[in-house]
This record gives sequence, C-alpha cells and structure tokens, in this order.
Amino acid sequence: MSGAPDFFYREAQRLGYVARSAFKLLQMQKQYKLITPGSSVLDLGCAPGAWLQVACQSLGPLKSGGVVVGIDLKKVKVPSRHCDARVQTVCADVMNLTKDKVKALSPQKGFSVILSDMCPLVSGIKTRDAALSVELGMRALDLAVGGAALLDDKLDGSTSDTDNKGLLHAGGHLVIKLLESEDVQEFSRICKPLFRKASWLRPKATRSSSREIYLICQGLQSHARM
Repeated sequence: MSGAPDFFYREAQRLGYVARSAFKLLQMQKQYKLITPGSSVLDLGCAPGAWLQVACQSLGPLKSGGVVVGIDLKKVKVPSRHCDARVQTVCADVMNLTKDKVKALSPQKGFSVILSDMCPLVSGIKTRDAALSVELGMRALDLAVGGAALLDDKLDGSTSDTDNKGLLHAGGHLVIKLLESEDVQEFSRICKPLFRKASWLRPKATRSSSREIYLICQGLQSHARM
C-alpha cells in the first residue's frame, strides 16, 4: 500500500484534479452511480475542490442542467478544469448554517445528492477526533433528512418547523465521511430504515494510515423525508 498514495497523487496531477480525493468520489460514482445528469449536488467540506470537479463532470453536458454547491469553512475557488458555470462555492460554517439558507442555494429547492467530506482538524487523540467526526456526520444527516426523522435518536426537536425539514429529495443519495470508531455503527442503525440501502466503503485512494470510512446511503424513502 505504500506506493498507492504516490500513484493517486500523480494521477490527480496528470488528469487535472486539484487533489487525490477526486478518485474516492470517482470510485463511488463507478460503484453506485450517485450523481446523474441534471442532479443537484451539495458538497459539504468541499475544499480544495476535487469533489466539485468530479460532481460537475458527472452532471454531463451543460445542456443537461444541474447544479453543484460547495460549502466550506475555507474560501474555495472553483477549479478551472472539469468545472463550469453550474458550480458555486460558499464560505460558511455548516454547523451554524440554517437549512433555509442552504435550500436557497439550489434552484431545485433541495438536493438530489448530498456529499459530506467534512473532517475535524485531527488532533491525534483518537476518541476526541472520532467524537468530532460523529458530530459533523450527524449534522450532514440532519441537513439531509431533517430533525424530525432523527428525533428518536439524537435531536431534541427544539428547532423551528421550517428548519426541521430535510434538504434531500425523496429517492436522493447521501454520502458521509466518518473516522472509524465504535460510534459509526450508530449511523448504520439510523440510516438503514430511512434509505433503500446503506453500505460502508473504504475507497482505494484512502491513505493506508487513515481511519476514514464512508457511509453510502442510497434512495431516501419518501416516508423518511420529514
């Protein structure tokens, strides 16, 4: 595995991707076909922009329509290669952004695909890092399906009704990055009844030293969209 990171780094440069992480989403696309022409895609934690590139490529030609919205704490410039006018970025803290503000970024008043590549600044303290990762993952899940769907689990229902509605369209797909820990199985337990299928993936482009793993949730059930 020691040579693998070098391979993906070189391939990213050769193909014009801003980071090796592009190959993680490319693998998900190949296996699960999450993004289709005309999709509306929300990319949480979009820096440095490699997933924006792959998402835009996956939308097909400009005439197919669609939109890609990236949100990150850092200001992210839309990459010039593999991106077009359908891609926009917003500099904001996802933890403090209301659903209404995010919804307003999509002409489709919501999204058909939500990707969360958010990761905490790793401190090296495994339990702390894993707990922060779970917090970010829960935020992505709340944005996608809405507080009402999660009330029995983690949320107290104190938010307003409008902010309790999820942003993911019925039939839509959700990808959440997490750091492996005992708590990640909780996500499977919550997501399996809400989606047609929920499965785990460790992409080939993941560094061998990394504990990251992705939960791929396919086909949001219409009854789950609160």
